[in-house]
Amino acid sequence: MLIAILKLMKGALLIAVGIGALKLLHRDVAEVVGKWIDALRIDPDNRHIHRLLQRIWSVDERKLKQISAGTFFYAALLLTEGFGLLLEKRWAESFTVIITSSFLPLEVYELVRRATLGRVLLLAFNVAVVWYLVARLHYESKHGWLDE
Repeated sequence: MLIAILKLMKGALLIAVGIGALKLLHRDVAEVVGKWIDALRIDPDNRHIHRLLQRIWSVDERKLKQISAGTFFYAALLLTEGFGLLLEKRWAESFTVIITSSFLPLEVYELVRRATLGRVLLLAFNVAVVWYLVARLHYESKHGWLDE
């Protein structure tokens, strides 16, 4: 149930990100972000903010459309996983194992490239999710608890 709720929350968050990216179409992205920085009273001389602004200046409408499409696609995957798990469907457990496992090599690569506590925790969480669901699927198939 916890995995389902987390998947649904991530899916909802990604829908918000996708909508936000669409709202930035036909606008000066750097100017909008600059207004948010001022409104939130964030130090504009912060090196992290400078790095963020440098990335944002390179974002054009094509890139915003790609970001939006990607986030909506990934949100659809997460929401499918989440609702399937919430309804306790076996296919959703298999689907979640496949999708989550497919991201593990990328997470390991990112961790090797630059190790951070967040990356370690994300990898550990996703490995735990895959392990739990594989063990559950194995147990259910061994004991004949199939609910398609």
